[in-house]
Amino acid sequence: AVTHHLRGGEELRLTTSEIVEFGRGLFTANWTDQDGGGRPLTKGTGAPLLDRQRPLVGPRAMNRVSGPDANSCAGCHNYPNGVPGGSGDLTTVVFQLAQRFDFVTFDRKDRTRTGGSQDEAGRPATLQTVGNARATPDLFGAGYLEMLARQITADLQRIRDGLRPGQARPLTSKGLSFGVLARGRDGRWITTGVEGLPPQSLVTRSATVEPSLIVRPWLQSGSAVSLREVVNTSLNQHHGIQSAERFGVDTDPDGDGVLNEATDGDVTALTTFVATLPVPGRVIPAYPDIEKAVAAGERAFERIGCTECHVSSLPLDRPGWMYSEPGPYNPAGNLRRGPQVRLRDVNLADAALPQPRLVPTEDDPPVVLVPAYTDFKLHDITDPTDDTAKEPLDINQPAGSPKFMAGNRRFLTKRLWGVGNQPAHFHHGRFTSLKQAVLAHAGEALPQRRAFEQLGQSEQEGVLAFLTSLQLLPPGTNGRPLGRRP
Repeated sequence: AVTHHLRGGEELRLTTSEIVEFGRGLFTANWTDQDGGGRPLTKGTGAPLLDRQRPLVGPRAMNRVSGPDANSCAGCHNYPNGVPGGSGDLTTVVFQLAQRFDFVTFDRKDRTRTGGSQDEAGRPATLQTVGNARATPDLFGAGYLEMLARQITADLQRIRDGLRPGQARPLTSKGLSFGVLARGRDGRWITTGVEGLPPQSLVTRSATVEPSLIVRPWLQSGSAVSLREVVNTSLNQHHGIQSAERFGVDTDPDGDGVLNEATDGDVTALTTFVATLPVPGRVIPAYPDIEKAVAAGERAFERIGCTECHVSSLPLDRPGWMYSEPGPYNPAGNLRRGPQVRLRDVNLADAALPQPRLVPTEDDPPVVLVPAYTDFKLHDITDPTDDTAKEPLDINQPAGSPKFMAGNRRFLTKRLWGVGNQPAHFHHGRFTSLKQAVLAHAGEALPQRRAFEQLGQSEQEGVLAFLTSLQLLPPGTNGRPLGRRP
């Protein structure tokens, strides 16, 4: 499927159009065993199989639950319009965390923990508990989103770095509040007042080890730092393609006989392709009555408090529209910045990239307003009395730990800017309509749901019409607003 790999810094010599096109080829490639597709001797986590006498070959080579589960990235990310990078139907739901099993079979005779049926505690897994069912999200506008997360992280870290023992300061960036960070008089860090960040970003072991405060904008549980981390993880989990930067140069940990299945340059190209995908826009039927309903629905959406979390737009300051690989906060196992690593920069506002795009305002200083309708924070919007509303596992906790097994109720505020024509709603993708998703809000979002329920029918329909207008646009669309007759 891939006859040429980028080596020796070749990705740095390509033009923007060339590297994006190369990345597109990797995103749409149907990986074969000759490319290194499959992982005979490793789990989707990258760890060795527990039972190496039963490699993932032949009938065991692919597994819809524990993976590898897809031939290509575009096999799942293709909705709507069949465009690579989109969302997916319910049929492409991923069982996040099931990849910690060798090969899920639900065979009760298999008593190997995380082998085929039993979890870390020796309990029999079911389809409902083996992992978290997650809808395939779209990746449109991804570069702008990551750059916002990088800038917010930098702001929070500046506040942290100015905090002296005995002080407390609010963590704010771009009008968003992440609570309060404090230090005891003995210098210890106090993170109990911090809001919206995952536990990995709050870890502190001593007065000299400060919390990272990294905003993690990827995966619906806010557990991935960067697009590059997602790419490296997904290549192995879903396709069995092991990148050299994560698994080592000239190594073959999965035992398939193929080395360097994805080079550093390949990962840079694939990540750059995702980062330069066009942004969603608005589709408003060109009828006066419907236009009025959409406008009224947008006002009602704000009035009942939905924009407290689904913030309509956030400013990306200069030079935030200059996307660079690798990013500044990549965790271990991903290419990181350093003296020997040259950055690959791409101007996200470049008119030569796929349209539509967001461009800087004429203000002084200029900003790019990113209308993603999110706040980059984790919230619990589930019903506390309904155990079926939570996920069975918490991806932000150590696998097998009591907190991991206790489940998850916190999710990143969904980015609504393409919600109007995505088929699978909510984190699990099991709601078929926007109204179902709205009425499922509880927990922190209960006041907003009740306010929606108290609206008259026409106002409710207006809110839903407004949400429906936020769409991923057809290929070749130049402007973000698009009038269309139904």
